[in-house]
Amino acid sequence: MATVNKNLSVYDKATIPNANGLRFGIVVSEWNSEITEGLYSGAIEALLDCGAKESDIIRWDVPGSFELTFGSKKMIQSLKIDAVIAIGSVIQGETKHFDFVCDATAQGIKDLNVITDVPVIFCVLTDNTMQQAIDRSGGKHGNKGTEAAIAAIKMAVLGKS
Repeated sequence: MATVNKNLSVYDKATIPNANGLRFGIVVSEWNSEITEGLYSGAIEALLDCGAKESDIIRWDVPGSFELTFGSKKMIQSLKIDAVIAIGSVIQGETKHFDFVCDATAQGIKDLNVITDVPVIFCVLTDNTMQQAIDRSGGKHGNKGTEAAIAAIKMAVLGKS
């Protein structure tokens, strides 16, 4: 497992561009909200810690991870933002639904990165168990939301160059 020996919340602030003046959109899935709210908290804390202003962070909620692509697309079309963080959590169940949702979500977010000039950061946990999701949304492995926020800052700056 890639996160076994890595804390997702650790970053060297000296290597991160200042986020002051950048605008961020965060699209959050309501499904598995106990996980997505943890990811959102990690993202917000990191953005603010790196200089973003609260007024420059816009949150939209969507029903599930499958809807993250549409929510991110509409946000890009209607708001002037420098990066979007798409936050979701899909946990393996007894059917193939997991595979379809994970694949469609990943492909949709990839497509937005290809067809728009606004980077969309994939912050979707695709875990086998609820415990794995807890461990990666503020638990023993840190917070993938923090990692996504750092990626959003770096990509927003890259997008402006």
